[in-house]
Amino acid sequence: MSNILQELESEIAGLKTSVAKTNVGVVREIGDGVAKVEGLSDVMLNEMVEFPGGLYGLALNLEETEVGCILLGEGRHVKEGDEVKSTGKLFSVPVGKEMLGRVVDALGNPIDGKGAINATENYPVEKIAPGIMPRQSVNQPVQTGIMAIDAMVPVGRGQRELIIGDRSTGKTTVAIDTIISQSNINKAAKEAGDDSYKPMYSIYVAVGQKLANVARTIATLEEAGAMEYTIVVVASASDSATNQYLAPYAGCAMGEWFMQNGMDALIVYDDLSKHAVAYREVSLVLRRPSGREAYPGDVFYLHSRLLERSARLSDANGNGSLTALPIVETQAGDVSAYIPTNVISITDGQIYLETDLFYKGIRPAISVGLSVSRVGSSAQTKAIKKVAGTTKLDLAQFRELQAFAQFGSDLDDKTRAQIERGERIVELFKQDQYSPIPMEVEVVVLFAMQNGYFDDVDVENIKDCQAKLQEFFTTRKDAILKAIRDSGKLEDGTVSDLKQAIEDFKSGYKPE
Repeated sequence: MSNILQELESEIAGLKTSVAKTNVGVVREIGDGVAKVEGLSDVMLNEMVEFPGGLYGLALNLEETEVGCILLGEGRHVKEGDEVKSTGKLFSVPVGKEMLGRVVDALGNPIDGKGAINATENYPVEKIAPGIMPRQSVNQPVQTGIMAIDAMVPVGRGQRELIIGDRSTGKTTVAIDTIISQSNINKAAKEAGDDSYKPMYSIYVAVGQKLANVARTIATLEEAGAMEYTIVVVASASDSATNQYLAPYAGCAMGEWFMQNGMDALIVYDDLSKHAVAYREVSLVLRRPSGREAYPGDVFYLHSRLLERSARLSDANGNGSLTALPIVETQAGDVSAYIPTNVISITDGQIYLETDLFYKGIRPAISVGLSVSRVGSSAQTKAIKKVAGTTKLDLAQFRELQAFAQFGSDLDDKTRAQIERGERIVELFKQDQYSPIPMEVEVVVLFAMQNGYFDDVDVENIKDCQAKLQEFFTTRKDAILKAIRDSGKLEDGTVSDLKQAIEDFKSGYKPE
């Protein structure tokens, strides 16, 4: 009898061991979207774990006696003592062209009321960035349609260009303009039957924003006809901190699928300041030690592993690209705060928007001194590169002279001429929101500016003159625009035609 009991006990012990191997744990504590689970001995970091009722969580804290999991949804029905199973899977989201034109949450579920998404593929949300060897240098432009950016701080396919500035200085507008500009270029190439052009798809990730603001952005994209090339990922201010933390990674996975399949994609993270705050909230609830400005020690890694996934792959790896435009909000222009300095050091340049310029009516309010592109002119088309030449230097000198000139009235002719030229450049670079300018039209305006065709126009009439010049070329000189658009260069013949056309326009121009 004792032998039978011993055999039964050993079988029960064996069963217990096999249960432990299948990794079943119990909830010890739950609250604030975080569950502490005991018994998950073999679970991996970032592995999905299954809670009762079809709810999933992510294992984020692996401690000696328990695992800290963040819940991917409402966990009100989960209680202490509930059973939790590991799945052996990484968190993935649906990807593919089926996602285009849709608004989804951080888990890839549609929230636009247009029915289910028939995506056939899933892609892991966390993935190691491509190494150095699969990459190639950034030398293809992303036309933002914003003349000041395309001329002075160009963005290339595969680049990471930070948009930074205080609240309400037009950061989102710069990103949305770029999405609209790319959509316009895609549509123009499609209509012209240009098979050589690679369309650029866009992903807009809204983190921690009011739903009213997100709805306004989506309406703007729909009005411009840009939604057919765009995926919108939303984790609004009313969503859980977990969803806000995961949304940028979900958007990045959707963009990375395009890159890995030889296509080009642009992703906007709006914004990473709120993303860091959401991660801080999750970390503090998980009892991770807080450091500078109450952020956990790995907050740099939070953004570096996200932005490093943007790249331009080599021809052998499909020649796809993922371009990132992260947005960071500063407090009172303080770029030396923790999150801004982190993201500045990760990215390949920044577009800094100044509050003072914004309220002076200079919009986009780009600071020439603090904005930089570390890719530079290699990401410009040859035509823009030729006509943009010394613009940034001229504008920087103008800002210095303007500050100096306000203290004295006696200026020599050379200084006065530089100031007047700077004033005209500033006027030309003012641009209405959501109205990106095509590359070939930018070339015409910049060429006219560089060659002094605006010098005899009063500053208050510059915008009027620019609008009429653009209209003159789009309605009467389409052949010149087509030559610039098709070649991307300013050939000698095109230059002489351009000069003649601008002189014809100037001879008949009358300010209103």
